[in-house]
Amino acid sequence: MKLLVCIKQVPDLESRFKPNSAGTWYSDSDLAWRMNEYDEYAVEQAVQLRERLGDTAELTVLSIGPDRVVEAIKKSLAMGCDNAVHIQDPASHEKDPWQIAGIIAAYARDKGFDIIFTGMQSQDRGSAQVGVTVAELLGYACATTLVGFAYDNGAITAKRELEGGVKGIVKLKIPALVTCQLGLNIPRYPTLPNIMKAKKKEITAIAVASLLTEAPLVNTTSFHPPAKKGSGIVLEGAVEDLVEKVIGILKEKTALLR
Repeated sequence: MKLLVCIKQVPDLESRFKPNSAGTWYSDSDLAWRMNEYDEYAVEQAVQLRERLGDTAELTVLSIGPDRVVEAIKKSLAMGCDNAVHIQDPASHEKDPWQIAGIIAAYARDKGFDIIFTGMQSQDRGSAQVGVTVAELLGYACATTLVGFAYDNGAITAKRELEGGVKGIVKLKIPALVTCQLGLNIPRYPTLPNIMKAKKKEITAIAVASLLTEAPLVNTTSFHPPAKKGSGIVLEGAVEDLVEKVIGILKEKTALLR
C-alpha cells in the first residue's frame, strides 16, 4: 500500500507579523517556523497506519515551499515517514489553493497512492480547500475534519466532526483522501534515534515549474493589520465602587444614561 501525507510549514502563531514590501502577504523575516498543527495530526495518523501495515506499506511526505521547509520534512521523517518529496517553490505563498492542489495532484496522479492524508487547513491561509480539491482532481473519495480513523480490507471508516459538536461516521473505499484535525490523535515527539535515522532518508527535490500548470483563480490584493481602535479601561477595586465608576464613565463618554 502506498501512502502520502502532505504538510505545510507555517509561522509560529506567537510570531510578530508584519506585511511584506508588496503588502500582499506577511514578511517571512524574523519569524519562527513550525509544521502546520493540523498536518501533525495527519502525519501521526499516516505513521500509525504505516506501522500497522508493516513492510506492505510505504509512506511518503510531501511539502511545497522554499528551502526552509526541509526542516518540517525532516520532522515528518523522524516521526516515521519512509521518504520525502520537496517541491521547491520560493514563491509558494503567492499561489492560491487551486494552484497548490494542482501541484500536489500533478505529482500524485501517476504514483498510485491508496490513501492521502492532509491537515484540515493551514494556520496561515486557513482556506480548508487544498485537500478536498486534490481529491476532486484525482477522482478520490474524500472525508474531511476527521476525529477518528480506522482502516480494514480496503475501506476507511472515518469519524467526522460536524457543526454543533455532532459527529458523523462515513465509510470510504480506497483510493481516498482524508483531512485531519485536533482530536484525531496525539502527535508523537521524534526520538533522538529516529532523528538520526531521518538524516539517512531520501528527500527528492522537484522544481515546481515541472508540476505547475494552473493559473490562479484568486489573488491576494492586500495584507494588513486590523485598524486600531480606541484603548480600553481597566477598573480595579470593590464591586460597589466599580459600579459607580462604570455608571460615571457611561454618563460621561456615551449617551446610554443621558
